[in-house]
Amino acid sequence: MFPRHINAVQWEQAVGYARAVCARIFRDGGNPASALAAFGLEPSDRADWSTAVDRVAHALCAPAQRKAA
Repeated sequence: MFPRHINAVQWEQAVGYARAVCARIFRDGGNPASALAAFGLEPSDRADWSTAVDRVAHALCAPAQRKAA
């Protein structure tokens, strides 16, 4: 799924990076919930790897949140 509000090049790069990171976590014995937690996302017991990759890619494409001083 390609979200239309995100630059296509940025989305493809984010999906590629998310796949690589999730593959490394899988090889190290992790699960999709640990992949989500690694990016500061709320882990879900029902998440599978494709959901984890998609949510990580969305997180990478999200604009940086500014914090008040």
